[in-house]
Amino acid sequence: MTTRPLPPLNALRAFEATARLGGVGRAAQALHVTHGAISRQIKLLEADLGLALFERDGRGLRLTASGQTLQAACKDAFERLHAAVDQLHRPALRDALVLGCSSSVLARWMIPRLPRLQSALPALSVHWSALDGSFSDAQARLDAVLLLAEPPWPSGWEVIELAPERVGAVLSPQHPAAARLQGRPASALLPEELLHTTSRPQAWPAWAAAHALDARALRPSQGFEHLYYLLEAAVAGLGVAIAPEPLVADDIAGGRLIAPWGFTATAGAWVLARHAARADPRVDALVAWLKAELADQ
Repeated sequence: MTTRPLPPLNALRAFEATARLGGVGRAAQALHVTHGAISRQIKLLEADLGLALFERDGRGLRLTASGQTLQAACKDAFERLHAAVDQLHRPALRDALVLGCSSSVLARWMIPRLPRLQSALPALSVHWSALDGSFSDAQARLDAVLLLAEPPWPSGWEVIELAPERVGAVLSPQHPAAARLQGRPASALLPEELLHTTSRPQAWPAWAAAHALDARALRPSQGFEHLYYLLEAAVAGLGVAIAPEPLVADDIAGGRLIAPWGFTATAGAWVLARHAARADPRVDALVAWLKAELADQ
């Protein structure tokens, strides 16, 4: 029996990202290509299969039954590929501790502190993996993962709490509203347009509740897929963002951002987690260092 050739890999990657992230624009951001490139790949894939994979749902997209079937297959296939590539890379990592964290935490918090980590733990070799999300299958294959997450913790994971999560509203001192907001109650923020991330839609409503404000009065404006981009937009003076304190502490100290109402605790925490709990003195040493660094924020 003749086996039909698979569709192009780029088309499958574009489809999988669009289905997983819920939109062409988000897929384009994640794959670092244009909106048009994603749309063309999906059209090519639908033409190759002779099936519609998405249908319009208001201003968004919804998977068809065929799309749902293909999404499940793509998810399984790409996870298997990632697992195989990880396994092939392992010998090259020698005795490195393979540690994951989100791309935003890695870029904004971890990388600036790597010299201090190397000074404090010179014998520790770390290989960093930027993986977004929480408690995913890909993260389970790593030695450990640094997360901002909320309990309850999933079964099968050892979760070590490092510090409570504290978040606050931040903006550039060059923002037109910066001087007016200083020294005012939190309700003064309600008329302002708020930057937000699609990965944490509950962040602003939770902040509003903590300040006894009606979340329905908030005015969300531009959204960003990653927290890193959100904070860069805030530094550029494009709006008011919400962020975990450690990720903006250096910007506040350097005068690039201000936090008019400080930072309040959330239900979440900074945690170091691993799927298979096993004794590893490298993880114990890293936990102690991370706790000390987060306590200094």
